[in-house]
Amino acid sequence: TVPLYITVVYGLLDPDNTGFIAVENFTSLVEHHELQLDPSKLDMLFALVQSNEDGQVCYQELIELMSSKRSSSFRRAIANGRRTLQREILLDETGLGVYKRFVRYVAYEILPCETDRRWYFHQNSLCPPPVFMAIITIIQIVVFMCYGIMLNKWVLQTYQPDFMKSSLVYHPRHRLQVWRFFSYMFMHVGLEQLGFNALLQLMIGVPLEMVHGILRISLLYMAGVVAGSLTVSITDMRAPVVGGSGGVYALCSAHLANVVMNWAGMRCPYKLLRMILALVCMSSEVGRAVWLRFSPPLPSSGPQPSFMAHLAGAVVGISMGLLILRSYEESLQKQCSWWVILFSFITFLLFAIFWNIFAYELLGVQLPPAP
Repeated sequence: TVPLYITVVYGLLDPDNTGFIAVENFTSLVEHHELQLDPSKLDMLFALVQSNEDGQVCYQELIELMSSKRSSSFRRAIANGRRTLQREILLDETGLGVYKRFVRYVAYEILPCETDRRWYFHQNSLCPPPVFMAIITIIQIVVFMCYGIMLNKWVLQTYQPDFMKSSLVYHPRHRLQVWRFFSYMFMHVGLEQLGFNALLQLMIGVPLEMVHGILRISLLYMAGVVAGSLTVSITDMRAPVVGGSGGVYALCSAHLANVVMNWAGMRCPYKLLRMILALVCMSSEVGRAVWLRFSPPLPSSGPQPSFMAHLAGAVVGISMGLLILRSYEESLQKQCSWWVILFSFITFLLFAIFWNIFAYELLGVQLPPAP
């Protein structure tokens, strides 16, 4: 392979194992290599040589550059010399302001590769700002406060008939009102569910949005939300749904899976302890949802909200979300696995639509009365 070939030659040109070779030797290596390289990667190699003012080329940068599958915008940035490949590790940089220290923290929390962390750190800007998760969280809090004041109840709000009458709640009797498959994410069972979801959306969702952009993270979040309500309509046909847990579990599962898949490269502190704590909290939230669904602590007029949205969100995160997070600065459209996942998700959507149209009557499901 190309990295193996470069490793062997690099060893010959760097007998003292300094990690650097002279630009002249590297130029000779590129011009006289025996492998057929992709033209774009060849251009990137020459750009790396020409943009280096220290007269040396770093081995780690070269291997990471050759092994990556970057987007065209990334390659153009390399070719135009706009990307400065700083040798210093980000943690060694001093004199940073508060915002830049936060950006560095986000880079080490989310990205497993030092080159990617440096690239994100130096090109990061607040345009566009990470507003999606903040807006969703604010709307959820405002809606919860409105219903809390109106009902004078801050926990187990689903036991109040007026709460379940909301046009935002997904209820199987109203499944033809399509917006309910999305809008249920703004309603929550109580303060505990809202607090858990809001905390994860801000602690995990905002950093992910800063690194991967509003389009990818909003797509992942909304895919988890839609998959959650549709999965409930198939597997727990008599149950309503409230809460943004489908989207939250899509984000969290994708991030945790990405950390596990890149365990050696992740530099976030106490990652094992935090992984265990996150899994315990997520499992406890699912357990609480199962308990409320099958053993409601108070009398109710119908089934309590289903827990299947949590599981559906986790599946979306491990599949679609993991691919998105592993494709930093890469084009998803050029990856076959992206089209396979997208086709599978669209197939699930079509199946769920037909299920909601025909299956309830064909199976003779006895739905609870509309609230």
